[in-house]
Amino acid sequence: HVGTTLWETLLGFFIAVVLGYSIALLLWWSEAVRKIAEPYIVVLNALPKIALGPLIIIWFGTGSKAIVFMTVLIGLIVTILNMLNGFMATDENKILLLRSMGATKLQILTKLVIPSSLPTFISMLKINVGMAWIGSIMGEYIVSKAGIGYLIVYGGQVFKLDLVMSAVFILCILAAVMYAAVALLERLVIKNRK
Repeated sequence: HVGTTLWETLLGFFIAVVLGYSIALLLWWSEAVRKIAEPYIVVLNALPKIALGPLIIIWFGTGSKAIVFMTVLIGLIVTILNMLNGFMATDENKILLLRSMGATKLQILTKLVIPSSLPTFISMLKINVGMAWIGSIMGEYIVSKAGIGYLIVYGGQVFKLDLVMSAVFILCILAAVMYAAVALLERLVIKNRK
């Protein structure tokens, strides 16, 4: 059960981070796309993802795919919004300086925007750790036959409080370890930047 939930959470986390980061780059790159897409992204963020449960079951069935999709769905919007804000917060004077020196948009992106948004990236990873666990457990509540969320639901149905509390305790430990890994990455990044 622990292995199942851990796999679904990590896979959903990595897909959400990579896909969200890529979409945020696209939105930074094209102002027209950003103006069109941003209101929809904000609306999707406000939508309770659990309400999409029946649709997710129809699209992906009742296996791990549905749970990973739920995890991605929850982390994706957070990643896009955080990284887009990080990219847009780049100092305009520095961008103007690079433009005046003949830098292309790609050079501005790689030499200034991405490096300056590194603290935002680390912050987004920390937020997404929690979101990934929420997504996978929520997905397991809806459509699982295995995993920590399944144990919590099963334990609640048969009134086995010890099973529920054990599952919650293990969940807390796993989330803390994942957060510690991100914190370690942050220390390594800060050390390398200095």
